[in-house]
Amino acid sequence: MEIEKTIKKGVCFLLLNRPNVFNSFNKKMALALQQRLDECEKDDAVRAIVIQGKGKAFCAGQDLVEATDPNGPDMNSIVREHYNPIIKKIRTIEKPIIAAVNGVAAGAGANIALACDIVIAKKSASFIQAFSKIGLIPDSGGTFFLPRLIGAQKASALMITGDKVFAEEAEKINMIYKAIDDSDFEGYIEQFAEKISCMPTKGIGLTKRALNESLTNNLIEQLNLEEKLQTEAGETEDFKEGVNAFKEKRQANFKGK
Repeated sequence: MEIEKTIKKGVCFLLLNRPNVFNSFNKKMALALQQRLDECEKDDAVRAIVIQGKGKAFCAGQDLVEATDPNGPDMNSIVREHYNPIIKKIRTIEKPIIAAVNGVAAGAGANIALACDIVIAKKSASFIQAFSKIGLIPDSGGTFFLPRLIGAQKASALMITGDKVFAEEAEKINMIYKAIDDSDFEGYIEQFAEKISCMPTKGIGLTKRALNESLTNNLIEQLNLEEKLQTEAGETEDFKEGVNAFKEKRQANFKGK
């Protein structure tokens, strides 16, 4: 099974499961991840998603054995059918998606992580825009997200040089949210994801939609969108519960509705 799926306390953990090749993507794993993300989107019991790698690596990117196989998919098909749908799903599923980067994240693996809403990494983990080392360009949304996260100059340099960035440095330059001690990583991810899953899922989904639109909207368009989405958020059960909990000075019990 290329993608292991476990649901626990409202969190769906999706585990990239090709550890013998550092979880590099082939067609089967890419399509399996797409399917699992679709399942998460449709399942109301899932209120947060965690993507992680099995073994020592998060994901080493594309399986080059498949990419260079004369009988395998060509580069156009790999980008169009494997990676682009994954990135689109990560950004359009209106549930929080956390990348739990447990080891090296290279090439498409790095950019899939960076497309997620929140990236948390082991301090020993690293991020590499490895494409230039084999004469390719960054795909999987890398040229879109990385400059917006860390600035054009830094992104350009990392993409051209293919330099490795360890998690602590990635946190300092705003590439990721947090770098966590290796020994604390698994426990932290579980607790963090459970906390996020207990939050107002509909409101988080609308926030995600607003952030997506902000990448192309001007100020007036964004203000109009905020007005529209705030109205929608104000009609949710979670908003009513949040207000009641505030008035009653108690912890809110959000249902994601």
